Amino acid sequence: MQGPNFMTNTLQIAFIGTGLMGGPMAQNLCKASHHVVAWNRTISKTDPIRTLGGLVADTCAKAVADADIVITMLSDGPTVLDIIADPEVSAALKPSATWIDMSSTKPEEARDQSSALQALGVSHLDAPVSGGTKGAEGATLAIMAAGEETVFDRAKEALEPMGRPVYVGPSGCGQLSKLANQGIVAVTIGAVAEAMLLLERGGADPAAVRAALRGGFADSTILQQHGERMTTGNFTPGGPSKFQLKDINNMMNEADHLNLTLPIVQHIQARFANLVENMDGGDKDHSALYLELLSHNEVKS
Repeated sequence: MQGPNFMTNTLQIAFIGTGLMGGPMAQNLCKASHHVVAWNRTISKTDPIRTLGGLVADTCAKAVADADIVITMLSDGPTVLDIIADPEVSAALKPSATWIDMSSTKPEEARDQSSALQALGVSHLDAPVSGGTKGAEGATLAIMAAGEETVFDRAKEALEPMGRPVYVGPSGCGQLSKLANQGIVAVTIGAVAEAMLLLERGGADPAAVRAALRGGFADSTILQQHGERMTTGNFTPGGPSKFQLKDINNMMNEADHLNLTLPIVQHIQARFANLVENMDGGDKDHSALYLELLSHNEVKS
C-alpha cells in the first residue's frame, strides 16, 4: 500500500491511550517536535501532554482526524478493534494514514486489525513494546514492529522517539514477538524470586549478591530492578501483574493454535493466576510474584 513519505516531515500523530505506558510515550513524541493530539477516557491523564504543547481531543474521532499516524496503546485487542469499528472513527481516518497498535494483544487480533483497516485504505503495523514504565519514560523501549516492511520504513520516524524499532516480520509477528518476550520475562521473574528468597533465608545480602552477579551470565534487568523490588517490598506497578497474566494467557493460546506444549510457561501461568485471582495482586507490579512464592512457602512478607 502506497502512502506519503514521512521521513522529512513533522508528523501529525493521534495518540490513543495515555496510561502508565502511553502517557510517557506520547510525551516523548511531543519532545521530538511532532504534532500530537491525544485522547484518553480519563482526560486528566492527558495533562502532561498538554503541558508539552500537545493537543487533547474530547473524542477519539476528533483525535484521529487529519492524523498521518494513529498510535493506540490500550488494554487489549478487543478494545482496539472496537475503536477501529466505531463509525465516527473510521469516517475521520485519512485514507493515507498508518495505524500503529502498540498494545499487547493476540497475533490473530493484530491480523484482524490489519484487515479492517485495509478496507478503509489505512496501513497497519502491530508494534508492541518491552521495557516497562522506565523504558517508556526514558525512550528506550524495545519496539517489535510487523506488517508490510515498506510501511515500517515510512513510519519509523514516529517510532524512534519512543525507543528502538525493529522490523520482525509480517502482520501478527510483532505480537508473537511480544508474547515470546513476556514468556521470558515471566519465567525470569519466577527464577529471580526464588533466588532472592534463597539468599534472604540463607543469610546472604541480596543487594550485594546482585552487585556481584552484575555483568555475568545470570545478570539481567529483571535481576537488578525486580530483584531489588522483591527485597525492598516495592510493588508499585510498572508492569501490573494482571497484564502479565493476560500476556501469558495469550501466549498459551497461541501455543495451543500451534499444537505446542510450553511446560515452564504453563507453570508460571498458574503462579500468576494465583497471585492475581486469589491474592488480590492484579494491580501490583509483576515482581509481586515474589509474594506468591512467600505464600507458597508459608513465609510472612
